[in-house]
Amino acid sequence: MQNPLISILTPFKNTNKFLYDCIESIQNQTYTNWELLIIDDSSTDNSYQIVHEFTKHDKRIKLFKNPGEGIIEALRFALKKSSGIYITRMDSDDIMTPNKLEALLNNLQKHGKKHLATGLVSYFSEDGINDGYRNYETWLNQLTRTGNNYSEIYKECVIPSPCWMVHKNDLFAADAFNPNDYPEDYDLAFRFYKQQLKVIPCNQVLHHWRDYSTRTSRTHEHYAQNYFLEIKLKYFLELDFDTSKQLVIWGAGFKGKTIAKLLIERQVDFIWICNNPKKIGKHIYGQELYSYTYLTELKQTQCIITVANKQSQKTIRSFFENKNKIATTDYFFFC
Repeated sequence: MQNPLISILTPFKNTNKFLYDCIESIQNQTYTNWELLIIDDSSTDNSYQIVHEFTKHDKRIKLFKNPGEGIIEALRFALKKSSGIYITRMDSDDIMTPNKLEALLNNLQKHGKKHLATGLVSYFSEDGINDGYRNYETWLNQLTRTGNNYSEIYKECVIPSPCWMVHKNDLFAADAFNPNDYPEDYDLAFRFYKQQLKVIPCNQVLHHWRDYSTRTSRTHEHYAQNYFLEIKLKYFLELDFDTSKQLVIWGAGFKGKTIAKLLIERQVDFIWICNNPKKIGKHIYGQELYSYTYLTELKQTQCIITVANKQSQKTIRSFFENKNKIATTDYFFFC
């Protein structure tokens, strides 16, 4: 099929300031055989009316109200209503580059099923982009250029939530948006990883990602760091944990303590190490903290690293490389 239908899943809630730019960027796509499943998630502004006006002039835009509550149920409902062979997601406050759908589709048609198409992203904001988001953009785009996204999946979300496309069968195989696990974009990235969908490298900026103070990822409790740690550990234990090896946590800051507490709750044994002399020999949650040099006495280990300092991470990586340990097999950076 030369011109397959693409279904675009787009929840929205109180984004009346941005909907015109978003929808017009979709209408301006070089690839025109698409349908927009756009779901109102209980907006209290005039967002619904704005989208409704668009539907009068463009039958490809299909407007619904969310029968449930929240972004995941909106996405699930949109997927249920979709008719396309290929599925992508769009955020109602962002902007597509004109060739986005065409570029993603071409890559998927070239490589076939069991592949994931994505593209480079560019943040923009009326107030300027802070260093955190700019660093994330740089890091994410470096991974996407090589298609090596999964190599750092335990750090942060390695697939940009509004800039991917897959064959519908692959999305169903991943059991996307089910159950209600937040953050939903990070959960979906792990599901793609679990299904071993290969990321297709891309060198083009295909999505403009808007940042502003009331953006959901900034304000909603489900996007807090403790949820990130829970979802990381959940998938690590399911997908990468080798029970024949001794599990080790490196780091005793907030993230290290959170991971330790979660492992204790799950009754998973571990050894806890750090390189902070003030903490070595102390007990936290009944667990003694050892010096990182204790690793040299252990033969078969897997290490979760929760040290956030970038220079310390380089030192830790060198430590493992000198011992011929393999990243994402023997050690995993969780930050």
